[in-house]
Amino acid sequence: MENALDLYKEYLGPFSDELPGSALLFPISLKTPELEQKLVRTILTIDEEQKSMTFAGNMPEGAIVRLMKANFDKLTAASAESARQIICKAAQHKIELAILVSCVGRKLVLQSRTEEEVWAVRDILGEDTAITGFYSYGELSPFNPSGSCELHNQTMTITGFFENI
Repeated sequence: MENALDLYKEYLGPFSDELPGSALLFPISLKTPELEQKLVRTILTIDEEQKSMTFAGNMPEGAIVRLMKANFDKLTAASAESARQIICKAAQHKIELAILVSCVGRKLVLQSRTEEEVWAVRDILGEDTAITGFYSYGELSPFNPSGSCELHNQTMTITGFFENI
């Protein structure tokens, strides 16, 4: 049986020489029977001697994992989709304030393209919506209103506020 670090390095190919920094471009998706949706985990450090990886968040034993590769256009499109979901949830109300919380890992991946995802949200919510935000080291959020909160890495969460008169 091959250990996880060697398998991961094989998947990264030439990027394995740049670990742990290059791991931001290749996060891990995980799914367990208890979770409705998949979660993303960022690799924080590796230990060559023990052939181990340390993740930002739990990696439950028995989880099904998938190796991922960052796609800048899809990251920006996902931010726009989140903004569309906020508008749908607000029904006929106008979102007056949106707070964007983005994982610092996402910022490190997008680098100079971080503003693209903010502009994508702005395009959906409109010029009249005040937008603010900050970077975090992961977000606690449900996938849907009835779901439980989970730790997410390399994500952007958007909270929209409106006045209900």
